[in-house]
Amino acid sequence: MLFRSLIRPALYQLAGRDPEVVHDRTLAVLAGLSKASPLLAGLRRVYAVDAPVTVCGMRFPNPVGLAAGMDKDGRALHAWPALGFGFVEVGTVTRLAQRGNPRPRLFQLPRSGAVINRMGFNNAGAEALAERLATSGKPAVPLGISIGKSKVADLDRAVEDYTASLRALHGYADYIAVNVSSPNTPGLRRLQDRGALAELLGELHAEAGRLARSGERQRTPVLVKVAPDLTEDALTELLDVCSEHGVAGLIATNTTLARDGLHPAETRTGAEPGGLSGAPLAARARQVVRFLHHQSAGEVPIIGAGGIASPDDALRMLDAGASLVQLYSGFVYSGPALVRGINTTIARNR
Repeated sequence: MLFRSLIRPALYQLAGRDPEVVHDRTLAVLAGLSKASPLLAGLRRVYAVDAPVTVCGMRFPNPVGLAAGMDKDGRALHAWPALGFGFVEVGTVTRLAQRGNPRPRLFQLPRSGAVINRMGFNNAGAEALAERLATSGKPAVPLGISIGKSKVADLDRAVEDYTASLRALHGYADYIAVNVSSPNTPGLRRLQDRGALAELLGELHAEAGRLARSGERQRTPVLVKVAPDLTEDALTELLDVCSEHGVAGLIATNTTLARDGLHPAETRTGAEPGGLSGAPLAARARQVVRFLHHQSAGEVPIIGAGGIASPDDALRMLDAGASLVQLYSGFVYSGPALVRGINTTIARNR
């Protein structure tokens, strides 16, 4: 309640109510805290909850993760576990550094509990992230790295583009998330079509095997992030392709192009182009998770993401078939108390 009623309004007032400025300033503060910071130690005592779970052969200290998009370049990796997260997904990063789409490109709809973004994969590039991880080290929890297509890379060069990012980052990732479902890179969602996805996943699977053998380490698990806007037939086809090419799990879902469930007072902001996340996506995200869980007979691990704004939302996502959950918009609005609340509820209900 303190975060919602005092801290968050103050941050927005100081930033001229620009959500991207708030995001950048908050990230800068968290990035400035060293791994041994007494403040992080204090935050960890308040927010960290032990509710361990094993998924894809990895042990997670709790099942609540930070979704991609919050810390694209891995600037604050040591802060997120102190705020209660059991795993962190950075990115989406691309082979080439890129500025992303023009500002404004991030919009908050607080009455709807939603966020619209058209960031466009703004990031410093895969090599820059690899250098940062080599220098500052990984977080104290499992690290996922989301990779996407560089905007300047044509679709017929997408496989090469993704593979280069995998090659640069596999040694640091506990899992790689393949983002083919963002609505903010032109043509990207066409990579979810059977032929294009089979070619991409086939090469990534082969490359992950080669990298594992050359480094004498286990193969880095590859997960695929899916759009909530796919039909059931398209989801079934995607699941078949993933099964054929050794995909370790799915992340469901990315942001949506739909605008259902917005508060009437936010219709104008809701018309902004981009992907919508947050509460209006919750029911559809659970529906996709439930469908994928059923179609795979529960054999494919699923990270549930989309509209988780309360402990009850998280429990419903887990009941739908998710093994882990991720937060983005819910964390924007409620802060680390939401992470603790979810983990405490999960631990109590086991």
